[in-house]
Amino acid sequence: MRKGFTLIEMMISISILAIMMIYLYQSYASLNISNDIFTKATKKITQSEQKKQVLFLDFSLALKEANATINIVPQDAKEDVVFMQSGHSLHRRYNPYIGYIVKNKKLFRIESLNPLLEYPLTIDSEFVADELGEVNGFRVYKNDKKRDQNASEAYLVHVDFKDEDDILLKVKMLNEY
Repeated sequence: MRKGFTLIEMMISISILAIMMIYLYQSYASLNISNDIFTKATKKITQSEQKKQVLFLDFSLALKEANATINIVPQDAKEDVVFMQSGHSLHRRYNPYIGYIVKNKKLFRIESLNPLLEYPLTIDSEFVADELGEVNGFRVYKNDKKRDQNASEAYLVHVDFKDEDDILLKVKMLNEY
């Protein structure tokens, strides 16, 4: 009657265990690589969706009163400057004045308590700026109400990002009076 393992049996079982550990380690390393790729892709999609949400809320909640309309100032064939007053704020302000400006090929969203009326901004302008990313172009188009008198005011916003997917939104104003 045998009570122990022979040396060859021990060597074979250790070899089998080592081969299993190598495969488990390779699976674990592949899983980490996949998780990194998934995390980067998810972060990119989340950032893009947040930018779309900010643009949509700014334009759809824009206030339309006698002195507060969306003012589109064309700069060149690929860039516009947009000023408006909106019910949407990223910095907890009540009905802030918002501007979208392209400076050095970067799109900035600026938010102020004081009206933004002209570009370039004056020295005494106070605002908070948020960079949305590097762009090839930023254009905003207003619908032509002459065609359809019953249509609500709508805008087509096109942001051509340099290293990201483009954003193309058709936004109707919700705060029409």
